[in-house]
Amino acid sequence: MPVIERHWFKSLAHLLQFEPYLSSEDKDHQSQFDTPKKSTTIIEEDSVDEPWHQQESESDHNIANSKRESQEVIIVWKNVILMSILHGGALFGCLNWLINGSYLTAFWATFLGVMSGIGVTAGAHRLWSHKAYKAKLPLRIFLAILQTIAGQNCIYEWCRDHRVHHRFSETDADPHNANRGFFFSHVGWLLCKKHPSVIERGKTVNCEDLLQDPVVYYQKKFYMPLIFVFNLALPMAVPMYFWNDTWVGALTIAVFARYCISLHGTWLVNSAAHLWGERPYNPNIGARENLGVAFFALGEGFHNFHHTYPYHYSTSEFGWLFNATTIFIDTMAKLGLAYDLRVAKVRRNIVPKENTTKDE
Repeated sequence: MPVIERHWFKSLAHLLQFEPYLSSEDKDHQSQFDTPKKSTTIIEEDSVDEPWHQQESESDHNIANSKRESQEVIIVWKNVILMSILHGGALFGCLNWLINGSYLTAFWATFLGVMSGIGVTAGAHRLWSHKAYKAKLPLRIFLAILQTIAGQNCIYEWCRDHRVHHRFSETDADPHNANRGFFFSHVGWLLCKKHPSVIERGKTVNCEDLLQDPVVYYQKKFYMPLIFVFNLALPMAVPMYFWNDTWVGALTIAVFARYCISLHGTWLVNSAAHLWGERPYNPNIGARENLGVAFFALGEGFHNFHHTYPYHYSTSEFGWLFNATTIFIDTMAKLGLAYDLRVAKVRRNIVPKENTTKDE
């Protein structure tokens, strides 16, 4: 993102949050987050000791890529069939809705899609994967329900894969390695067996802390009945009961279309946000700043920032701008349900750019 555009972005971000603006030249490029806020803990860049927040070492990188040439892609046809049914049902639902669909069902599906996205971004991602803030029990239960509606595996498995992604980003041990192309990092990784390095190196990432939370433990234990209720039964029951929509309309719009579109919103973070955009914080990693992804993924598109400061609760230095998840977390903090919001002292280009022949 050009410097002048970033200055405009920061100005608007501060206006939205009614905070004084400091230009990027002031105080050696200090960010708005250098000043502690109530219920916020400042975490210095070199004080984060969680192993899943560390970049892979050179030996890790070599081991993770040791089987690159010999690995054969093995397609999981069950997943291909299920994904085809989902997309076919979503397409049929959208076409059918254009002819005689219910606007209330479309609104309900949109509402569920956004709220389930919050369950992924504010819950599985920022709360449980990165411990970027703390949440009281009622909020954790609420986020777990929303994350179940999203249908993206249980919290434990989601966080495990995400921590492996951060630890071994853009290597063969990365579950959705962007170096294998857009399609693979977007959805292809779900249609084939995991690379052996993902399994091997994934065992080195500690996730024991996750199951110490009873919310995560019981959601994992009862995930199948929970996902039936919250991802299928509830989305269908509301439009059928309250405004007499047909079961076909409820299934194809409130379940298939909603589920399909929300999945693609999350997948764009793995694909587009690792392939297209600027890298103002660390030019040596693949993650990039992508405003389109930030909009569709509720604030998760500021990805170069996030991979540089993974413990930062906002995943961006722009606060509420294009970041519905940060608005949600800040609102929960005001209500006393979220606390200890972790932030970082932000510096751009904190890592010197390496000499490389890779395309920018």
